[in-house]
Amino acid sequence: MTGLDGKVALVTGGARGIGAAVAERLAADGADVAITYNTSADRANGVVDKIKGAGRRGAAFAAPATDAAAVTSAVEQTVAEFGRLDILVNNAGIFPWATIDELTLEQFDETVGIHVRAVFVAVQAAVKHLPEGGRIISIGSNLADRTPGPGLSLYSLSKSALTGFTRGLARDLGPRGITVNLVNPGSTDTEMNPADGEEADGERALTALGRYNAPADIAAAVAYLAGEGGRNITGTGILVDAGANA
Repeated sequence: MTGLDGKVALVTGGARGIGAAVAERLAADGADVAITYNTSADRANGVVDKIKGAGRRGAAFAAPATDAAAVTSAVEQTVAEFGRLDILVNNAGIFPWATIDELTLEQFDETVGIHVRAVFVAVQAAVKHLPEGGRIISIGSNLADRTPGPGLSLYSLSKSALTGFTRGLARDLGPRGITVNLVNPGSTDTEMNPADGEEADGERALTALGRYNAPADIAAAVAYLAGEGGRNITGTGILVDAGANA
C-alpha cells in the first residue's frame, strides 16, 4: 500500500516532459493514471508502459488541449476505463516567446486556449466525478509572479490567470472537500527549455541555487499535493524554481 493506492489520476499533456514525470510519479505512489496527448501517440504509449511497469493501470487518450470536446471526452473515458477519478492534473502547455509587437492574435487565442480555456473545460468535466478528498492541480509558472525579461508577456498573462481561477475554485469546491492548487515551476529541463539550450546559462544565473529543475522535482510537488500531506492545502501555489523568485 502506498499513498495513492486505489486512486485514479488524469494528467493532461502527459506524453513528455513534466507531464510524463508527473504521471510516472503518481503511478509509483500507487495511482492508476490516464494521460492525454496531442500527436505523440508513441511517446504516450511509452509512458503508459512505464505506468504499467509500476504495477498500475494506465491509458492514453488523444485530446488536443485546444479541442474542448476531446478534453471533456478524455475525462469521461478515464472514468469509464477506471471507474472513478480522484486527481486531475492540468499540465498541457506551450511556450510562446515574443514581444508584444511581434505577437499575433492567433498566438493569443492558442495560448489562452491551452493554458486557461482547456483547464476550465477539464475542471468542469472532472468535478462531476471527483469525490470528497479529490484533488485538482494545475501546472502554472514562476513567470506568473515575476517576469525577468522581454518576450514573456503572453505566457505570463496566461499563467497568471490560473492564480485567480485556482483561488476561486478553492472556494467553490471547498465545501465538497476538494482541494485546488498550483505548482509553479521555474526553468525546467524539458524539450521546450533544455538545460543545455542557448538561454540556459542566463536562466541558471537568475536562480539562488544556480541550477534547473528536473521534471521529477515538479512531479514531487504534485505528488505531495495529491497525497495525504496536501489534504489541508488549497487555493494556493507551490513555487519550485530553485530560488529564481526569491
